[in-house]
Amino acid sequence: MRLKEIQRTAHQAWSPAGHHPIYLALGTAAQQLDASFNTTAAIEIFEMDFSDPSLDMQLKGSLATTNRLHSIVWVNFGSGADGTGGRLVGGSENGTLTVYDPEAIMNSSGEAVVGQSDKHTGPVRALDFNHFQSNLLASGANDSEIYIWDLNNFSSPMTPGAKTQPAEDISVVSWNRQVQHILASANPSGKAVVWDLRKNEPIIKISDHSNRMHCSGMLWHPDVATQLVLASEDDRLPVIQMWDLRFATSPLKVLENHTRGILSISWSQADSELLLSSAKDNRILCWNPNTGEVIYELPTTNQWCFDVEWCPRNPALLSTASFDGRITVYSVMGGSLKAQQQSTISSSFDTMDPFGTGQMLPPLQVPQPQVQDTIVPPLKKPPKWVRRPVGASFAFGGKLITFENPKLPPVQSPQPVPRQVFVSQVTTETEFLQRSRELQTALQSGSFNSYCQAKIQSSKSDAEQDIWKFLLVNFEDEARIKFLKLLGFSKDELERKVSWLLLDSAEARTSGSVSPADFFSQTPKENSNFQIPVSCGKISPLKIYYTDGLISQALLVGNFEGAVDLCLNDGRYAEAILLSISGGEELLKKTQQKYLSKQKNSISMLISSVVTQNWKDIVQSCELDNWKEALAALLTYAHPEDFARLCDTLGSRLECEGTEKRCLQACLCYICSGNIEKLVECWALYRDCSSPLGLEDLVEKVMMLRKSIERLRNCEVAVQSPVLAEKLTCYAGILAAEGSLTTALSYLPENSDQVKYTFTLSTSSFLQARKADEFMLHQQFSKNVTNVSFIDIPKLNCLVHCFFPHSLQYTLLYIQVPDNYTPPAPITAPVMRFPVEAAQPHDNTQVPPGAPQEPSVQVGVKRGGCFLLQQLPSEKVQQKEIPPEHMVLKSTFDSLVQRCQLAAGDPQTKRKLDDAAKRLGHLYDKLREQSLSHNILSGLHEISRCVASQNYQRGLEVHTQVVSSSNFSEISAFMPILKVVMTIANKLGV
Repeated sequence: MRLKEIQRTAHQAWSPAGHHPIYLALGTAAQQLDASFNTTAAIEIFEMDFSDPSLDMQLKGSLATTNRLHSIVWVNFGSGADGTGGRLVGGSENGTLTVYDPEAIMNSSGEAVVGQSDKHTGPVRALDFNHFQSNLLASGANDSEIYIWDLNNFSSPMTPGAKTQPAEDISVVSWNRQVQHILASANPSGKAVVWDLRKNEPIIKISDHSNRMHCSGMLWHPDVATQLVLASEDDRLPVIQMWDLRFATSPLKVLENHTRGILSISWSQADSELLLSSAKDNRILCWNPNTGEVIYELPTTNQWCFDVEWCPRNPALLSTASFDGRITVYSVMGGSLKAQQQSTISSSFDTMDPFGTGQMLPPLQVPQPQVQDTIVPPLKKPPKWVRRPVGASFAFGGKLITFENPKLPPVQSPQPVPRQVFVSQVTTETEFLQRSRELQTALQSGSFNSYCQAKIQSSKSDAEQDIWKFLLVNFEDEARIKFLKLLGFSKDELERKVSWLLLDSAEARTSGSVSPADFFSQTPKENSNFQIPVSCGKISPLKIYYTDGLISQALLVGNFEGAVDLCLNDGRYAEAILLSISGGEELLKKTQQKYLSKQKNSISMLISSVVTQNWKDIVQSCELDNWKEALAALLTYAHPEDFARLCDTLGSRLECEGTEKRCLQACLCYICSGNIEKLVECWALYRDCSSPLGLEDLVEKVMMLRKSIERLRNCEVAVQSPVLAEKLTCYAGILAAEGSLTTALSYLPENSDQVKYTFTLSTSSFLQARKADEFMLHQQFSKNVTNVSFIDIPKLNCLVHCFFPHSLQYTLLYIQVPDNYTPPAPITAPVMRFPVEAAQPHDNTQVPPGAPQEPSVQVGVKRGGCFLLQQLPSEKVQQKEIPPEHMVLKSTFDSLVQRCQLAAGDPQTKRKLDDAAKRLGHLYDKLREQSLSHNILSGLHEISRCVASQNYQRGLEVHTQVVSSSNFSEISAFMPILKVVMTIANKLGV
């Protein structure tokens, strides 16, 4: 991309790398004239202001010179503390070597020329400074003249050794970039000489044996001390040769892409894989000299470029000088360029007739090429300065990926340099992982008792300790009795207290606290006779004898109910209870009800519930301070089928109080009832579950309670609560992020009726993916998806992220409906004449861990604002028929699924097959729409033939071929499940 441009015919030199801002010095080129035959010369310094979008360069200073230049360099010698300054050295056409102060030129103050020498006898075409000692400057001219200048003492140069014979012009000199005392020179005949300044003699000479090498440029490799390149200006051999001094018999590599002689080369010091060359074929190429590949080409005009230079400070910039009189600054990072052509040569002349006629001349008409827009692509590979020398990136599963670019070896080998990527596991939640491992060990080994005992000992609060004690009881026999002990009610202790009280009363009677006369007056004599009162007489004020007579008469005639009523009416409750026992069970119940209805003391409600087994009133109306007593009564008397519901009712009352203390008490009720969902929801209200350790606290309790219920039921307990599903998913996410992928998968919920998960693929990633990537994705996807149910979308998401964290995305959709939503009645309600209320599902009931039998579990309608949506009957849509030639696919695959369903024994395989029967419908829809390609249809028919012959291994091979040669998005709906069905069929042998 072109950034700056100015009309000058000049040689150029960038300011040193430490100089800021960036300047470009231009020295008027020798042996070149413009159309006006102007012979003036100057050194100009321009500032590169890239914030200005125009192509103009800002002139900072100019100095007229007497001679034009063949070469110019900007040396870092003499720079100030801020990096500015340095020295400009120019080699002129008459052999003069001049040193300028660029600051004096820009400020127009002081003496700009700080040194000058006429030591050379011919034009100075070659200049270079030492990159280790910036005060050392090498120059080359005619007659094999090479001088080494010390800018501190410019008057006395030295020579690297005796002149080479025969004497030739020196076209280029170059200091070695790795060894400071090594200098190389080259002449137009194609010979190069390497000098050792410590010995003041040449140490090696290299030359091309074709004798067609006309050397126009020579550069040392920026990184490898023994390698250099030579450029040929000869149109018969327009090449760049790379030489290695250790194998100096022939070039190590030859870069051939120019069609005419090369005029200039420049090697980037920031990236040794970037070598610029300009040639007489009007092309400026950027090479990777290690591979010989052209990785960039600058769009230029139809003019030769005789000088190219990389910018030392900004490695993306380069400048070119062309014979059409333009100095242009480019960026190799890409962009757009509108080719500009020279306007007219006649603009350089006066419009007046030069032969004295005084008449105006018409403008000179010169054919102009058509202006066109050119799109400039960037480099084919990122340059070294934009590559990260080292890097680190966090990946899925807590993996840390680190890398570094290796240093190049001393000798470039044809094989690519191996690059190492280090994958390490990063753990940030050490305590969380340790506790998770302990929990996983307990879950796998079944050592639940010891795990709960350890948690009890390590509990930091009484409430935490009580919860773990209740969880421990779940794994022991006679759980309800032990729950009573935890609540402070022990049958053995009660019997001991009653015995003590009776014994104490007996001792009191024998010790005289009750007089013998009173004692015998209250105790009937054994041999005394009694008189049956039968006479009613008149009702006396005391009416005792009247009532006794009626009772006697009722008993004598067998009217137990009347006798009981009389006793109750007279307050003789003990006699009423005794008589009702003789009157039968029904009379006893009536008597109990009448008695209890008349009692209004504090104990009467408890006695009533014990007698009538009506514990609903107790849990709904007792004081919450007596929650322990209410829970103890339920543990002692409640029937197993009612126990869980009553415990949940008591827990709900405690939870509604809205305090942390009551919620923890409610958690104990939910532990007794085995209600995992309510335990989670209640715990999450007042305990922090967002942090890893807080979430670990909850999961430990949930998994212990879940295992105790599974132990009682002897089957797995499914996750029904959306809150629990969310917490387990978050827990699994943390485990996965810490690298415990296998453990994370075990915690993901198998299925939830109240949370709908959908799995979506990122279409943008897949549309841009290559076929090979799609095949790899399908292979991993199909291989792992056979181990899980297709409705088990969270596990599927986790699996896919393990293999392709950047290509796939997953979405969890949570269905929210208004609180007043009423699910529609099933379609069978009006037909079967069932009432609408009967069709609605009931509240969930949980089995208490200590209960002797398991109640039926029913699905609840509402739980935390979420509803189970019943599916409305869909309207019948007329579908197209499958083409007859493809009906064999449907019959074959459906028959295969049916055979597998009949042979499958475990529920998980049956679920997969049920899902397969549904998902194959996508295939049949595409057959109806006739939207599948010929390749896919041919593969499906081949698979069908393999299935018909029960050659499933061959069918799987054909399946792989179809997937690898097809668009994955076109077959992703049915091909994975087809592989699952064939795998199951092969395993079952159907």
